[in-house]
Amino acid sequence: MKHLLSVAEMQRGDVEELLELSAKFAEVLDRPIPKVPTLRGRTVVNAFFEDSTRTRLSFETAAKRLSADVMSFSTKGSSVDKGESLRDTVETLEAMGVDAFVVRHSSSGAPWQVASWVDASVVNAGDGTHQHPTQALLDCYTMRPHLESLEGRRVAIVGDIVNSRVARSDIDAFTLLGASVVLVAPPTLLPRHVATWQVEVSHDLDPILPDLDAIYMLRVQMERGTGPRLPSLREYAARYGLDGRRARLLPEKALIMHPGPMVRGVEITPEVAALPNAVITEQVANGVAVRMAVLFTLLRGGAP
Repeated sequence: MKHLLSVAEMQRGDVEELLELSAKFAEVLDRPIPKVPTLRGRTVVNAFFEDSTRTRLSFETAAKRLSADVMSFSTKGSSVDKGESLRDTVETLEAMGVDAFVVRHSSSGAPWQVASWVDASVVNAGDGTHQHPTQALLDCYTMRPHLESLEGRRVAIVGDIVNSRVARSDIDAFTLLGASVVLVAPPTLLPRHVATWQVEVSHDLDPILPDLDAIYMLRVQMERGTGPRLPSLREYAARYGLDGRRARLLPEKALIMHPGPMVRGVEITPEVAALPNAVITEQVANGVAVRMAVLFTLLRGGAP
């Protein structure tokens, strides 16, 4: 395994191996000194051409916990502002001795382009509205201890599906591990080709809540032009937001998830985000172990 670009390119065994390896690295993170020399001498560059907090810091922490050298790149203040192309940028970075690129870009497909230009391994940290494979892996890893297995489970993904790379990767991962997925959104926030996906679709949230094992709330991505697709955020929250009343319709142990950042009061209320079955901060914490497993697999392979 040289690159991690898309969950759609993975087999079920690949996902399960990474989840098992993540559990081993989670044990490392529980030690008094949460660090191993596994990737000493290797260099990982976080090439983020789009803003990020959780993903960028999670990958940086993961690489440092593995004792890799880390370079963090952002477009602000770089030669990209002077007109340098993506190819010239990554080839310049590779010339400094890079073993792995972690790439986030606003254009769908950009990590595949980078992988075709460089000899280093490439991890897709989110490309446009296309894929976010490590988010899907950490979501699966978060769900497993609570649900034991995703086989036969029912998961709802609610919100701005059309703009969500997380939704696309999660659908691939959840179905690969045996879960059934129902998408809940107004018609304007669903992709035109959603009928070709292996999912159910609902435009009404309340009726499906009692039958769920997990509900995954998505942020409305106004920065991607979602605004004209909605009458108002107030109306969206009234129909599709997860508030206390709707949370009480869920089974007692149903998981409440969100990839962050949350817009409290729109897709989820503060009281719901604080419930015991809301595993949102757990998702963030698990991201480090999962990304350690990904970097280790790409750069070393085998068991730690």
